[in-house]
Amino acid sequence: MSGVVNVLALTGSFFMLQVYDRVIPGRSVPTLVGLAIFAAMLFTFQGVLELIRSRLLVRIGMALDQRMSGKVYAALMRLPLRTKLVGDGLQSLRDLDQVRSFLSSAGPTALFDLPWMPLYLGICFLFHFWIGMTALGGAIILFGLTLLAEARTREPAKKANGQAALRNTLAEATRRNVEVLQAMGFGSRIAERWAGINADYLGTNAKASDVAGTLGTISKILRMMLQSGILAIGAWLVIHQEATGGIMIASSIMMGRALAPIELAIAHWKNFVSARQAWARLAQLLAMLPETSTSVSLPAPASGLAVEGISVTPPGERRLVVQDAGFALEKGAGLGIIGPSASGKSSLVRAIAGIWQPARGAIRLDGATLDQWSPEELGKHIGYLPQDVQLFDGSIAENIARLEPQAPSDKILA
Repeated sequence: MSGVVNVLALTGSFFMLQVYDRVIPGRSVPTLVGLAIFAAMLFTFQGVLELIRSRLLVRIGMALDQRMSGKVYAALMRLPLRTKLVGDGLQSLRDLDQVRSFLSSAGPTALFDLPWMPLYLGICFLFHFWIGMTALGGAIILFGLTLLAEARTREPAKKANGQAALRNTLAEATRRNVEVLQAMGFGSRIAERWAGINADYLGTNAKASDVAGTLGTISKILRMMLQSGILAIGAWLVIHQEATGGIMIASSIMMGRALAPIELAIAHWKNFVSARQAWARLAQLLAMLPETSTSVSLPAPASGLAVEGISVTPPGERRLVVQDAGFALEKGAGLGIIGPSASGKSSLVRAIAGIWQPARGAIRLDGATLDQWSPEELGKHIGYLPQDVQLFDGSIAENIARLEPQAPSDKILA
């Protein structure tokens, strides 16, 4: 589709060429009308194709989101159980939004149009050697600006993403602890800290935007200068009877079309870099937390629980908080665990409930280790009361039923 669009983009140049070289010398109004109608049809067809292409890109972005959002969200739920989170833990969702929004923008169209530059440059050489050399020189300079934009915006964009995560983390912590800040009177100091982090983020983001904006402005001015320059060269060739007036005008339009994809690529380069970094983070996340499945469906546990010499470390740490704990419980038995603060009670319970993976040892229900169960099946048989309790958005009944649709009322009441 991009190939057809770029071929149709030649319409304006050839229309001007025919007007200057055929219509004006021959003073033929019927020829002008015929050319105008034909050009209008081609422009309309080009517009329809570009509209379809832009809508296809939006649908491609939506399809990518629909295909990956479930995997990303599932990984987002498991990530805090595997490693220590940096930021508010929602970076993967923002990364998916970044990739989808870039695919739905005009940025990819520039990348699709770039391979067709040789076609325009080749036609410029057919017009005249020096017209082609001028267009080729401008393309090389603008391509160099594109590479410079890649080198200068990669690190600032990466740094800005990290600072944005820190800013969001502090804002979320402030929201959760607003009562403490108000009661203990250190809200102003938290505000000062947030202002400092926000200033760093704005500075880094402005640096990346300034680089992209500067290079974009340079490329725009350079393209305008090249168009005027090629008009001057065309005029010189017309004066020396080496080209016609139609070639002079058509070559200016042709070069503008040839260099437009590079200018568009520079304008969207910051978004391209951000989307590429977001895609790399998503790939790393999904590789670290692949989807798990169990091939055998186990019956409901009914006889006993066995904890066999487990040691537990918090996610993202190496320090053992539980060492070689072991016991066994039969059906109907109970066990209370007491101890001072930070002695490992909650960590042991998290491991027994399957929230944290033991560093060594095993936990078995009716002889089967917890990883032999799917979380959905195992969760039906486990009750867990965390230290910090929050309700999900919904009714009390929905929270009691663990958001199960059409849950039996008698079980909810019980």
